[in-house]
Amino acid sequence: METVSLYKKKYHVELRDVDFTKKLKLSTLFGYFQDIASEAVDNLGIGIEILERKYGLAWILMRIRVEIIRYPEWNEEIIIETWAQQPKKLEFERDFIVRDLKGNVIIRAISTWIIVDIKTKKVRKSELIAIEYPEIIRERAIDCKLGKLKPFGQPIIAYRKVIGYSDVDFNGHLNNSRYVDFIMDCFSMENHKVYEIKGIEVNYVNEALPGDTLILYKDASALSSNLVYLEGVREKDDKLVFKAEVEIKEREKAFL
Repeated sequence: METVSLYKKKYHVELRDVDFTKKLKLSTLFGYFQDIASEAVDNLGIGIEILERKYGLAWILMRIRVEIIRYPEWNEEIIIETWAQQPKKLEFERDFIVRDLKGNVIIRAISTWIIVDIKTKKVRKSELIAIEYPEIIRERAIDCKLGKLKPFGQPIIAYRKVIGYSDVDFNGHLNNSRYVDFIMDCFSMENHKVYEIKGIEVNYVNEALPGDTLILYKDASALSSNLVYLEGVREKDDKLVFKAEVEIKEREKAFL
């Protein structure tokens, strides 16, 4: 298999991938990103299985920002492109572009990953794994720096969620795409009928395991700027699990 710097894959938006608007669910998009990122690192010789078997390490997504121009619709075919930046001391940056079949950019995203020792859970330096890129693509999907998110005011409890079987992935941890579902559930159906997410940034802070109860908090004090802050806290020890900021906009067609 030829090693490539720009990895591409076509996706067909199935009925199971959309919500009541017949447009792609945000959590499904995150699932697509996870899927193609996995294939891309496998192409570079540092895929999930090789990383575990050879180094005893695992890939962990730390931060991601997504900006949506328009959502793909049911039965639409899209092409996702991804490429990696030059690794930093601890972090690996990966960008994503989603295009329609006419080549139009409809979604952009940037992300930060780390490698963690599977047994000790400690972060390891990027130099530990050997990567040979055919070339480094320096262009960024979004020209911004991923930082630490902060609430605008005082978050209030939206709801509680017990982590169960359907929430975890092959690592036995809460999958990054499920956080997005939890975030979306912080808004009522009436909210979703009138508004949609234009942009989202998520910081993954601590792991969540089956049986854990997450308390979901929402801070809508910056709603006049179309921004909402959200976070999930592990109830048993009050540890922050994730935090997110979403930018909303009114739908062109309200679902009343």
